[in-house]
Amino acid sequence: MFDVAVIGGGPGGYVAAIRSAQLGKKVAIIEKENFGGTCTNWGCIPTKAMLAASHLYDEINNKSKKFGLNIDNIDYDVKGIMKHMNKSITMSRKGVEFLMKKNNIEVLKGTAIVKDKNHIMIKETEEVVESSNIILAHGSVPVMFPPFSEVEGIWTSNDVFMMDELPESILIMGGGVIGVEFSTFFATLGKKVILVELFDHILPYEDVDVANEVKKSLKKKGVKILEKHKVLGVEKNDDSFITKVLDVEKNEEISFESSKVLMAVGRKPNIPQDLRDLGLEIEKGVVTDKTLKTNIDNIYAIGDLRAQIMLAHVASMEGIVAAHNIAGEIKTMDYSAVPSIIFSSPEVASTGLRESDVDLEKVIISKFPVSANGRARTMEEKDGFIKIIADKSSGKVLGVSAVSPNATDMIMEGVIAVKEGLTVDKLADMIHPHPTLTESFLGAIEGAEGKAIHL
Repeated sequence: MFDVAVIGGGPGGYVAAIRSAQLGKKVAIIEKENFGGTCTNWGCIPTKAMLAASHLYDEINNKSKKFGLNIDNIDYDVKGIMKHMNKSITMSRKGVEFLMKKNNIEVLKGTAIVKDKNHIMIKETEEVVESSNIILAHGSVPVMFPPFSEVEGIWTSNDVFMMDELPESILIMGGGVIGVEFSTFFATLGKKVILVELFDHILPYEDVDVANEVKKSLKKKGVKILEKHKVLGVEKNDDSFITKVLDVEKNEEISFESSKVLMAVGRKPNIPQDLRDLGLEIEKGVVTDKTLKTNIDNIYAIGDLRAQIMLAHVASMEGIVAAHNIAGEIKTMDYSAVPSIIFSSPEVASTGLRESDVDLEKVIISKFPVSANGRARTMEEKDGFIKIIADKSSGKVLGVSAVSPNATDMIMEGVIAVKEGLTVDKLADMIHPHPTLTESFLGAIEGAEGKAIHL
């Protein structure tokens, strides 16, 4: 008999298992494939490993002479890039496996089938696991729907990670995070990319000025970006694809030929039939309260299965919150300062409110350009900005957006400011190290005070 049984060893599940063990619970975790979930095996880690390789290639190609470095005939080896990717995956996966042993968590391999609120059967062995509490962390799968699912050879993000050569050209459906990151990778390595987005602009959940900076960078790399365009259909030829695209504004059809087509319109929760049969409340995903409890008293659901904010770091925090509530504490999720990060070039990171969320007459919006930052100049970087949205009456920071080198690392200053309700004057009193990219945050903060020094 276990106190907690976790189904799924992704960033939500394994973190929930570890925290439950730390809180003195007897814990089992059931994983049918590899630890690390989508993030480690089919998402965050492999994508960032590939982008790290392409970014280094881009840096050497475009900056070496400016830095006085004589490097000629630079080339890349796709198999080498994929080897680096797979090594990164393996190391991350083994790290999680080690943590299971370290925390004395019972690891059960196989497909979990929830029989009732206290019993789980391992499909392959028919072993039955009994537990006082169950945490569901089933994750998500790539979205693929008709008529595209019926066309042989259309890629999802999973297929990209199994390639052994790069396509000469690729049409990517979806200009969100996944589409933009893969566009960055393929275009940086010199491949023809067509990026199709149905909404008004790529990265539709970010502000327009943020999306425009990324668009400008992608266009420099040769990416053809089609916004307000809808993919109508794809036909497979012998060695290429013909994609029909509708210009929504002009109501005109256009056709494009490409070596590959990638569907990158997002992911959907993985909800097997046993969860539906259990009587869980399900809408787009499994419904929970802010403690991550479902409508069944001792069953919790976390991560992508909830179909809310489908990010690995959110899943991890939800796992921690669920574990504490099972242990008898009262802990709830706060989604007010979730960091969103995109490994484009330059990187994008944001937290809190966007301009579309606020009454512009009641806020102060301050932007500081990367081009005015001393450290950025030493790096030969000039594209991007830091943007602060602050309440006009109180001075509290409501939102932060960053388009900048290392934006994904620097956003934590914004997360802390928004989460803790810090004011711009409090942030302005904090000494930022020089010369660093974080001084761009200080520049935006000073601008929100009306006291910009370096502009």
